[in-house]
Parts: sequence; C-alpha cells; structure tokens
Amino acid sequence: MKEVYFYTRPQCPLCQEAKRTLELVREEIAFRMYEMNINESDELTEKYGLMIPVIEVDGEIVQYGEVDYPTIRLRLDD
Repeated sequence: MKEVYFYTRPQCPLCQEAKRTLELVREEIAFRMYEMNINESDELTEKYGLMIPVIEVDGEIVQYGEVDYPTIRLRLDD
C-alpha cells in the first residue's frame, strides 16, 4: 500500500483544498496518509514553509502549492 505524506499547516486554504482532493482520491484508491503540521517542526517549516501544501508519495514530492486530482490519482494508481 502506498504511503502519502501530506505537509500542511493550520488555516491554510490551499491545504484544506488539497485535503479534500486527497479524500476524493482515497475513495477510489487505498493509501496510508500521514498528515504533518509543519508548524510543529522547525526542520519541516524550513524545508516546506513556502511550498505547502506538499504531497509526497513513497518519498517523492508529487505536488505542492496547487494540488490537482488527476496528478495525484495517476501517481497513486501506478
């Protein structure tokens, strides 16, 4: 089963939209999702601060900023 890391922070409209997209994909494809609040880690804030939301699948960044359904679905379906 694929593992998805979703890097986010509170009160981020793009993050909320990305989460809804991930939930839609999850209705069709099973995957483990780990939601990571970058505000809880200086290292994550430094790494992803300007990029969020960030979607990482099996260690590879698939999308960041504007997240779209087709790209995420295609990556999780391979």
